[in-house]
Amino acid sequence: MSSDYSPPQDPLEIIHSDHQILLVNKPAGLLSVPGKGEHLADCLITRVQAAFPEALLVHRLDRDTSGVMIFALTPSAQRHLGLQFEKRHTKKVYVARVFGRVDERTGTIDLPLIVDWPNRPLQHVNFETGKQAITDWRVVKYGENETRVRLFPLTGRSHQLRVHMKEIGHPILGDPFYATGEALNAPRLMLHAESLRIRHPDGGKGLTFSAKCPF
Repeated sequence: MSSDYSPPQDPLEIIHSDHQILLVNKPAGLLSVPGKGEHLADCLITRVQAAFPEALLVHRLDRDTSGVMIFALTPSAQRHLGLQFEKRHTKKVYVARVFGRVDERTGTIDLPLIVDWPNRPLQHVNFETGKQAITDWRVVKYGENETRVRLFPLTGRSHQLRVHMKEIGHPILGDPFYATGEALNAPRLMLHAESLRIRHPDGGKGLTFSAKCPF
């Protein structure tokens, strides 16, 4: 990660908070957790803990991805939510603008992923050592040499949606890691975590939280 990290200074946008959980809309360009070095100290969890000192990390979003992120406000809620993510009981929906016209209307990408060690933090497809990664997708609408899609990750691998879309020939617009040429012509990574469905740690009620797509 380059040293020109200058995250947005927008005030914290809280989607929901109660005695167990806190959901916020993470802006693009802000790390979820601190990076290595003082210049990468500013991050969402630090900002959240300034307002909610008891907040605990449950999952992450990539620096350049915006959208719904959940924090636990008690250790038991953190365990409960952590298990939901681990066992794939959560339901995540993303919106992306991808390069080119995606001809089929829906599909599933099933390509195993693993870190590309010489080029960390990049990930790549590896059928021998990769971990299972599955993404369902659906076309929302077509633009000029681009397609808006909804992405439904069934697994939670690092950079999963970004690598999967690149692998089917439609990289996410503005992706600094996986897009090239014209596909880089966007003001940001066009990937947004639109909604997250979880079971509430207190009682298990199913709840869906959303953040409007900013692009």
